[in-house]
Amino acid sequence: MTLRTKLSSMNRRSFLATAGAAAATVLSVPSIRTSQAASNELVLVTWGGNYRQGMEEGLVKPFMKETGINVTVLDTPDIAKVKAQTMTGNVQWDVFDAPGSMGASGAANGYWEELPADLFDASDLTLPVQPTLVPFFTFAGGIAYDTARFPEGKHPKTFADYFNPDAFPGRRTLRTRAMETLEIALLGDGVKPNELYPLDVERAFKVLERIKPHVSKWVEATPQTVTLLQTGEADFSFTYANRIQTSNRDQSTKLGFSFDQNLNGVEYLAVLKGAPNKENAFKFLSFAMRPEIQASCMEAKGGAPVSRKGYDLLTPESREWLPKLDAPNNAYINDEWWSTNLEPLERQFKEWLLG
Repeated sequence: MTLRTKLSSMNRRSFLATAGAAAATVLSVPSIRTSQAASNELVLVTWGGNYRQGMEEGLVKPFMKETGINVTVLDTPDIAKVKAQTMTGNVQWDVFDAPGSMGASGAANGYWEELPADLFDASDLTLPVQPTLVPFFTFAGGIAYDTARFPEGKHPKTFADYFNPDAFPGRRTLRTRAMETLEIALLGDGVKPNELYPLDVERAFKVLERIKPHVSKWVEATPQTVTLLQTGEADFSFTYANRIQTSNRDQSTKLGFSFDQNLNGVEYLAVLKGAPNKENAFKFLSFAMRPEIQASCMEAKGGAPVSRKGYDLLTPESREWLPKLDAPNNAYINDEWWSTNLEPLERQFKEWLLG
């Protein structure tokens, strides 16, 4: 079964119901300044490390070469900063690289521009374009480890293993954000993937309290989920298959990644409401969804293309690292649920970390 068949199957099941529904509803927000006149600039906010390098090599540089538009790349998308920019009218970013829950929350709060209907070839896409969000790729979050230090049988494979320090002692990482962290805590406590939502938040925090003494680093910047393993500062890490894929190309320390259980999700691209270079941003999104660009970008940074033709252009080695969308042990991030719960739970999670 090809990835596009799996995605089509997911379209008929829970994936689209959870990942896409909320993005269609956009609430009103205070008016902000209109986009400036045509410019030769664009600001892209994306993720750091080898992810950013892949974005630059596979997408940004080809876009600049073809269009002559200069792209400034910034690290670490932050939905709180998006809110501040859009609510004050002082918008400084154009394109936002958004995990599904951030994208859906932004759509529900009116932070994104409406996308023109003719930007994309909808027939080529395995996931539908939402009014303000274009699906960019799918990803798999899971458990990584140093294969030399932790051979088969000595490292956690599932989230139940990850949250069982007695069976698998060692220093762990977790993210400094509620999304994903609450899900894997519940999966680690025995919640079935198809019964994950609505999240039992109280139960999740109890699980996190138990594992907290074994977390050596709460990670803000995604590249650290990998570098902490490479430097030996962590034994096991919650990270992403594409991060391990690209890291293993360049580093002598080869890391393993468990596909026994993953938390899968969709990454979106969005244009900030009132973006100063809105028309350039639309051009960038259209360019990013071309099959050959989808393939070159995902080859460089990892992830599963949403373009059907783009998937066919991937190398066999890259296909081995794609999310296993039909695995029954895997869970799928419910972006609709997060669309109204992200902001309050992010505040609660930050307060809990300080406690």
